[in-house]
Amino acid sequence: MTQVVHQGEAVIEHPNRAKAASQTMRAVVVIVLLASALLIAVVTFGGWSVLQGMKSICIAWMILDLAFAYYVGRWIRGVLPVIATTAMMMGVFALIAIPAWVDRESFGFEQPALSSALLASQTSILVALQLLVIITSMYAFRQQWNVEVEHWPAEEGDALPAGA
Repeated sequence: MTQVVHQGEAVIEHPNRAKAASQTMRAVVVIVLLASALLIAVVTFGGWSVLQGMKSICIAWMILDLAFAYYVGRWIRGVLPVIATTAMMMGVFALIAIPAWVDRESFGFEQPALSSALLASQTSILVALQLLVIITSMYAFRQQWNVEVEHWPAEEGDALPAGA
């Protein structure tokens, strides 16, 4: 069923939103963004005692992922390239953080709430998840959710065109 918006006398439909592939991709993008926010929360709060300067950035990233999931759920196509860009940046940050978590397993380092090895593996999964966020958001962007088709309902007194 297509989404219909009445504007004055015109009826505006978004036919690409009615496709099963578009609805599936929207759900996949939302789920992947929620998983990303959850994984960032696990790494952030699991390593809270040893994070230096990244606490506020990680919290902001979680909020951003949740906001993006909300907007994608409302069929806002314009955020999809922004999602891919921020996922790329988070992927780079996470990739850089993996060796730091691994190094924390050495003698003399303060241990976070979760083990450093577990946080390193979670951060590795986060890198792969960010790649998945990029792929799914760009695939969804190609589906052109923003295409509108305008229909003008015929008035009762209007004559039918020839050949109708």
